[in-house]
Amino acid sequence: MSVYTLNLRVFWPLAACILSILLLLSHVVLQGSEQRDDGCPDAGPGAVLLVKSLMALALCYFVMRYCSGQDMWAGRRPRRIMEVASGRTTAPKREVLEEHFEKHVRLSPHVLGHSKAHVAKLVGELVRVGRGDVLPESSLAFRGDFVQIGSSYEEHKVGSPDCFDILVPLRLPRGLKLEPRGPAGGRGGAPLVTLDAPRRTEWARQHRVFAEGFLRSHAAADVYRLSPESVQRWFYAASQRRLATVRYPFEERCSLRLTLGEGQRVHLRLTPRSDYVCCHISMGVRLIPALPLGDSAYLVAGPRARKGEDLWAVYFPKQEQRLLGWLKGRLPPSSCHLKCLQLLKEVRDLGGQTLEQQAGAEWRSVLSSYSLKTAWLRLLLSTPPEAWEERHLVGRLEDLLCSLREGLQKRTLPHLLLGGDGGLLPESLSLPMPKLAKEPVPSNLWAEFNPASLDLVTARLAYSWAHLPRLIRLGRPQRSALGRGLHCKHADTE
Repeated sequence: MSVYTLNLRVFWPLAACILSILLLLSHVVLQGSEQRDDGCPDAGPGAVLLVKSLMALALCYFVMRYCSGQDMWAGRRPRRIMEVASGRTTAPKREVLEEHFEKHVRLSPHVLGHSKAHVAKLVGELVRVGRGDVLPESSLAFRGDFVQIGSSYEEHKVGSPDCFDILVPLRLPRGLKLEPRGPAGGRGGAPLVTLDAPRRTEWARQHRVFAEGFLRSHAAADVYRLSPESVQRWFYAASQRRLATVRYPFEERCSLRLTLGEGQRVHLRLTPRSDYVCCHISMGVRLIPALPLGDSAYLVAGPRARKGEDLWAVYFPKQEQRLLGWLKGRLPPSSCHLKCLQLLKEVRDLGGQTLEQQAGAEWRSVLSSYSLKTAWLRLLLSTPPEAWEERHLVGRLEDLLCSLREGLQKRTLPHLLLGGDGGLLPESLSLPMPKLAKEPVPSNLWAEFNPASLDLVTARLAYSWAHLPRLIRLGRPQRSALGRGLHCKHADTE
């Protein structure tokens, strides 16, 4: 069904013409009634003059309104073109952002907290059983602890509390010495390393079964390298055995299923059988095997595109969580910094939902949650604390989008801890860093992306911000309110 919209450029001239006709008719009628039938003048010429004056003023008002509207329209169009050309776009109204945040972005603190507690209890039992198993000295083993990472634990998760990331540290066989080394060529991309051991070591000869199962020989470098794919396959099989041990007490409340997904990722799926789990949320837990690097840093399997190179990615979860805690104490109580990052993720999600599969995957890779968090942290560290008060939400969101756009145009997003700009972090905040991280090539998180792809993301990001109200209307028509403000009846009994 078509919707009629009023064309103001037609309405105002038409209204002026109608009023002019009415004025002429009233003049003719009133002029004929100025003389009575007996020839005496009318007693009320003042009223006639008042009516004429009011109608004349109304006519002048409508004409001036039309002319000023035309001037404003003519002046607004080139200014809008200049804004788009310079990369600046009109910001959505704060009321639109606040309403959408409350309906579709903000999570219920209780539901999120209860979900995290349920996941922690299950994973805690899993790693406790894994630590208790007595394994040969020449085998990998669970170390017995785990590290909660990601947006669900850093209070900037969006949508629904249905996904959690947990690092499960592993213990290498006793006597195996692996040396972390940066990839050849010093590409300066994401922080990636290899774990090397000389091929002629006595340990490799004595433990040939482990060497053949987990170490890959690289003749050019004359070394063995620990294979991420082999470690993940072992971790999946070991997790299946441990899950069979702890499954019974949990299956009264939810069914458990462990799968090995794309990129050898181990996913634990919890599907509730009753209403014990908050609001019947089906939760997914990504279990990530990690090797401790020292000083609270970890190594996890690198991207799938690099599987032939046996690369490991460096994670700094403890350092980032400590930095977030320091920033939280520095910012005002009514800070909008978390809401700003959550809304930025929502702009990313809404802007990429109509893209094709390949373009959408590239869009999300460039604007990954870690990339957005890195840009957000860099802006937090370079902005006065008082600038993050709640009333400055739209301004800070625009600053964040502007810094992202400038980084995309320069093809660079420096890693927060390995970016080569040591003056960004405050001297009063001491973050322990392993030796490997103190002397690397500066890391650029966008170094591996095609410049043409970054240009397309830049344009799409500006378009998404400029048309955010429209994307909100089209993109979230029937999204459920699951996990946002719903009360769990078990909250008062536990």
